[in-house]
Amino acid sequence: MGLSDVDVAFERIAHVGGKGSAGEKLRLLHALLTRATDDEQRFLARLVIGELRQGALRGLVLEAVAQAAGIPSEAVRRAVTAAGDLPSVARVALVEGGAGLSRLAIQLFRPVLPMLAESAEDAAEALERLGRAALEFKLDGARVQVHKSGEEVRVYSRRLNEVTVAVPELVEVTRALPARDLILDGEAIALRPEGQPHAFQTTMRRFGRKLEVERLRSELPLTPFFFDLLQLDGAPLLAEPQERRFAALTEIAPSRLVIPRTVVDSAEAAQAFLDAALARGHEGIMAKALDAPYEAGNRGQRWLKVKPARTLDLVVLAAEWGHGRRRGWLSNLHLGARDPEHGGFVMLGKTFKGMTDAMLVWQTKRLLELEIGRDAQTVHVRPELVVEVAFNDVQASPHYPGGVALRFARVKRYRSDKPAGQADTIATVQEILRRSQPLGPAD
Repeated sequence: MGLSDVDVAFERIAHVGGKGSAGEKLRLLHALLTRATDDEQRFLARLVIGELRQGALRGLVLEAVAQAAGIPSEAVRRAVTAAGDLPSVARVALVEGGAGLSRLAIQLFRPVLPMLAESAEDAAEALERLGRAALEFKLDGARVQVHKSGEEVRVYSRRLNEVTVAVPELVEVTRALPARDLILDGEAIALRPEGQPHAFQTTMRRFGRKLEVERLRSELPLTPFFFDLLQLDGAPLLAEPQERRFAALTEIAPSRLVIPRTVVDSAEAAQAFLDAALARGHEGIMAKALDAPYEAGNRGQRWLKVKPARTLDLVVLAAEWGHGRRRGWLSNLHLGARDPEHGGFVMLGKTFKGMTDAMLVWQTKRLLELEIGRDAQTVHVRPELVVEVAFNDVQASPHYPGGVALRFARVKRYRSDKPAGQADTIATVQEILRRSQPLGPAD
């Protein structure tokens, strides 16, 4: 089956509407999958549900689009920054060429992809890489992009989905700002009465709701903290330096709506600001180059996140074969915590992050030595290999038997010095979750 067949099928599915459309879409998808091989079915299924990992970096795809269309890559990059969506820019580039890209610009009520950050090990490293830099509290809330034109306000999530109905308080505070039109970037977070943040999952209860919004708002109000201004009264600000964008933000927004921020040029001052953020219950800090433009959708070196990670020593229960550049290596690890009460190990989730090429080679050899069975994608192993895993938080999860899962787990190192009998227990993980949860629905 060729790419053109897949493209035609997806176009048909996309244009199905009206009564019975859900069933018709399923029928068309089923017809497509029945024509595909086993490998093609797995690829298409992951593509449809958004879980496809095929190893092509965004920058590489951007360069490929530019080459295929015969357009300078910088023109494609500018269009993606403004439009916020590489697939739509690729379509315009390939069909209309450079002239078509010239009409793409940042627009109200067309959300752009959020700028992302790389990680720094600590505050000192962030300052070493950036020099004098702006530091901001890093909140574990929901990323939001807010667009305003006159009285009309719309709010979009990190994935660019509109969530306006679920967050009326963000609409109200934005509508009151003294600007005719604007685009704001920030975080919305649920705070406890004393100002400490609720757990991430508690904040996320507010999103995706269309019913009983006011009741939930009274129980769990959201506070927005804006940290960037992308457009103001018709003027796009993406190319302006971060320092200038933030100054413009503080001129139109009261301090209670602006992220806590400082500018430092020493590691000692950066560490003091990090300590203050942690003392208030936040994840860590963001370090931003003062001259950085807003690179929509880009995870560049001009924004760095610093957040002390907790670690657990867990046991590898299985591993999945990698894709793309990791093909031929066991990559995605199934992680388990020890269960001394019932015996054995309880799975907490998977991770493929944090692994060097050398680690992939070593773990593939070692895990194959521990193999006890396999299926098409997964090699199951004796639970003997202990790995130190860093993570940001623990969340409740119905997908795993222990009822918990790690957020943003990544491998730090293998603990060849530690036997599986000394791995962390499921009770330890459950206690981390318990401490992070509120005492009651409105606490």
